[in-house]
Amino acid sequence: MKKPRASRSADNTIIDRVERRKKSSSLHPRNQHKDGYDFAALVADTPALAAFVRPNPYGNPSIDFANPDAVKTLNLALLRLHYRLQYWDIPNGFLCPPIPGRVDYIHHVADLLTEAEKGKLARKDKLLTGPKVAVLDIGTGANGVYPLLGVQSYGWRFVASDIDPVSVANVGNIIAQNPSLQGKVALRLQTNHHAIFKGVINADERFDLTLCNPPFHSSLAEASAGTERKIKNLAANRQAKGHTRNSAKNLVEPKLNFGGQKAELWCEGGEQRFLKDMIKESGDFSSQCLWFTCLVSKKENLKPCYQALKQVGAVTVKTIEMAQGNKLTRVLAWSFLTPAQRILWHKYRS
Repeated sequence: MKKPRASRSADNTIIDRVERRKKSSSLHPRNQHKDGYDFAALVADTPALAAFVRPNPYGNPSIDFANPDAVKTLNLALLRLHYRLQYWDIPNGFLCPPIPGRVDYIHHVADLLTEAEKGKLARKDKLLTGPKVAVLDIGTGANGVYPLLGVQSYGWRFVASDIDPVSVANVGNIIAQNPSLQGKVALRLQTNHHAIFKGVINADERFDLTLCNPPFHSSLAEASAGTERKIKNLAANRQAKGHTRNSAKNLVEPKLNFGGQKAELWCEGGEQRFLKDMIKESGDFSSQCLWFTCLVSKKENLKPCYQALKQVGAVTVKTIEMAQGNKLTRVLAWSFLTPAQRILWHKYRS
């Protein structure tokens, strides 16, 4: 791994651009899925998955990732086997997140919490675990994947918010049917569609981390075009893997299952506008959060974010690159606290 490239701007904002290793997998070293899926173990734990598993052209077990039922059942199997959940489901038409990529975000921000004053990672046994670590998930969706993974991987305590009451209700149902989650995830409905943190963070609350996977399209038309591209790519991949049965039917049905809801896929101004709004509003909660973080899917959106962060007075900004296969995304992290203040934050938390 290359050393972080750090620069200090005229207003003393420290910007670190951290490049992760460029490997075929590139998943975090603690990611349980970095070596692929153990379908034998997954099927043994979740027998329903067996109906979707078949050999790929190389003779290895796989599923048809263009089949939404197969993908959802795989997610359930992964959450059951690796994260000890008893129940998980989402309503039709809501996003079904890829578990390996989502838990990678969790692992990277876990490292962020362990950073010493000079930016070096602490020893592995210094990872911060347990309910003293408070995390806010903005836009948790119907899947609630970040609180589920964060609680089960690190024992953190979560507040999960969303503007969609159906999503909040579904995550509530998931929590109710998993004893290991009860009392560890608080759900909050954001009733102001123009706010992100306001109305969610209470005046007396402190969070070690905020997480967010923002909507990245700027309109329904753009989101629909993206869905069409995804369907075509999945269809091509299905044919390459030899999954050709009922191909005409499969080309239509994924539209209903991979489309996602408005709040999950698009907002006015797209990802860049959402990020700028989040950065601006984070300044109002500068002393209540140790690290603000957000995924950034489009590299060209980073530069405007750096400018916005300077304007609101962020002290430290970090960009962590993550890769899953050919897909590259980034975690943008920023703090309004100085290194000395961050050390005091850790001291008084413990």
